[in-house]
Amino acid sequence: MTRQRSGSRNAMFFRMLMRATMVKPGRVISALVAVVVAATVTTAMMNLYVDVQAKLRKEFRSYGANVVVVARHDQILPTDALARVEGALGNRGLAVPFAYAVARTDKGVPVVVAGTDMERVRKLDAWWSVTAWPSAANSALIGTRAASVVSPDNQRFALAFEGRKLELTAAGALRTGAAEDSRVYLDLKEFTAWTGVQPSSIEIGASGTPDEINGIISQLAQALPAAEVKPVRQIVEGEARVLGKTRAALLAAVAMIILTAALCVLATLTAWVLDRRRDFAIMKALGASERLVNGFFAAEAAALGAAGAVIGFALGIGVAAWIGRVNFHAAVVPRFGVFPAVFAGSVAVALLSAVLPIGLLRRVQPATILRGE
Repeated sequence: MTRQRSGSRNAMFFRMLMRATMVKPGRVISALVAVVVAATVTTAMMNLYVDVQAKLRKEFRSYGANVVVVARHDQILPTDALARVEGALGNRGLAVPFAYAVARTDKGVPVVVAGTDMERVRKLDAWWSVTAWPSAANSALIGTRAASVVSPDNQRFALAFEGRKLELTAAGALRTGAAEDSRVYLDLKEFTAWTGVQPSSIEIGASGTPDEINGIISQLAQALPAAEVKPVRQIVEGEARVLGKTRAALLAAVAMIILTAALCVLATLTAWVLDRRRDFAIMKALGASERLVNGFFAAEAAALGAAGAVIGFALGIGVAAWIGRVNFHAAVVPRFGVFPAVFAGSVAVALLSAVLPIGLLRRVQPATILRGE
């Protein structure tokens, strides 16, 4: 019997909710449109922000390392330094070792030679301008300024280090506009076999937020206490600045839109209460408590917010995709993870907008209203 009564009450409650939408459909549609617009714009902007943030981080990674591990003065890194770095990184970035030595040409001209993992460098420093990457043994990647010293005619050349010579072929030219243009790059294994010099630095492209990158730096410092772990300030701070400004612009725009929607919903719900004073007076005259009447009206507002959130989210996904295609010429992946925030925000706006109308409900006196006063 208890379950039957509870089921009957729930069914009656939902029938009353559905009936309420038919009393003044124009008011309902007006409030619903306000919530839908707010949810649509919020969804579109949050979806764009999350997607653009992911794309920006990917682009920043293509600018090279944002963390550098270097050996202290007159020291070398431990032989297992790369393994320690990769253990601390996990799947949150890419580490590339570098070893350096000063060799001499046949004419005795000094030139800096670097040994590294070519495949890793190719991924980490995608911004390098390279004509061709070394793929064969004893082939080198030569900076544009170093080429005029070691191989001006792009012919085979020899370099000597501590009396040991190495014949090399120029595989391709490198241009960065920085110190790399004055170096000759070899495969790390060939470099170590020739010079016996171990890596003295590890460049890292760590992914994540600025706080996460700072956490990675702390982990690396603990894993390699004898080395210096330093962030590349230009990249880390530039990334934080761009993402911070994007976030600030998003929050300001969303706040203005939500405020406008809340005012619209507030005005609509207030007019809705005034139009339905007689209905609420009858409910009170039949024995409905203040709590029940207020809960009923709050449920109407919550249902309005929930419906607006669902419709607005679907429209917002489409708007974000359209903006991405028209303005950025790139696909914007739907981020369904923003739906809980949009749903909760829409319901919260509707409920907050219902606070003042609920105050008006408490002043409804059945006797006065039913007498027509």
